[in-house]
Amino acid sequence: MLADRTTTVSSPTEWPAAYPQGYAVVDVETTGLARDDRIISAAVYRLDARGEVEDHWYTLVNPERDPGPVWIHGLTSEVLEGAPLFRDVAEEFAARLDGRVLVAHNAVFDWQMIAREYARAESQAPVKQRLCTIALSKELRLPLPNHKLESLAAHFGVVQRQAHHALDDARVLAEAFRPSLVAAAAGGVRLPLHECRPLTEWNDRPAPQIGRQPGGGGHRGGGYGGYRPSSWRPARKRPACPHPNPGRYEDGKRLKQGMRVAFSGDTSVDRELLEDRATEAGLHVATSVSRLTSLLVTNDPDSGTSKVAKARQFGTPVVDEAAFGQLLRDVEPADG
Repeated sequence: MLADRTTTVSSPTEWPAAYPQGYAVVDVETTGLARDDRIISAAVYRLDARGEVEDHWYTLVNPERDPGPVWIHGLTSEVLEGAPLFRDVAEEFAARLDGRVLVAHNAVFDWQMIAREYARAESQAPVKQRLCTIALSKELRLPLPNHKLESLAAHFGVVQRQAHHALDDARVLAEAFRPSLVAAAAGGVRLPLHECRPLTEWNDRPAPQIGRQPGGGGHRGGGYGGYRPSSWRPARKRPACPHPNPGRYEDGKRLKQGMRVAFSGDTSVDRELLEDRATEAGLHVATSVSRLTSLLVTNDPDSGTSKVAKARQFGTPVVDEAAFGQLLRDVEPADG
């Protein structure tokens, strides 16, 4: 139940006509964060146009491999061995998503994990748009200390009972999303909706069945070497930047072709699309931060990620996504 302070923003009688007609608040737990990691549990809270809960659904999923960081999500090989495969729940999952905007905390990650599972199952999730609650909290200028789900929940007085459990995380997010949505509607805020692009190609290499991996996956030190990684298609290898690195970006000046740009954390625009735009502008997209990096783009400079830490160590300039988008509009040509 939400605390009393969440009711201070009353639901506007004139609801914005452009707002979606329904939402699917989603959380997935996974074996890891890489492209070949798998979903091990999923939860969906269906909400109506004004954010009221209609129903909820939860399922375990057998990832057909090591369950990954058991110490985080608590789901062991023994628990997951008897769970349905993703292809067995794909139809019911799709029915929960159909015709709704997918809402998640760091929605890029959840959508990409879901889209990959559907691609493996030679199908597509019926989702056209997603909404990230991190991006929405920024649009609303909520006074949060960071962008963790627990901070958003605390702001709206939502009590979390079991962190990193898909059903409870989805419940918490649904309860925090409703007052966020009401506040956005009352303030005439445009929702940060983004297109969901389905994946159509996936090639899996054979992997051992769950429960047969060396290491068991139940301890911190073991359980990531018992499967062969799958390969992503199509390949995203970028051509080498043709311009020399002119050095670091200087505040108040223009970007220059050849500058090395790295990205960290969640972005409102699809990361690959943002990287494509940088490449097309003549910038060098770097996968890590070094002394040669010209600029780091992140929406959360206090996140403590390795890239942010290295940028701080090397004195690398940092800008957010919005500022970077402005800089991309006028990139200085390379010398010669």
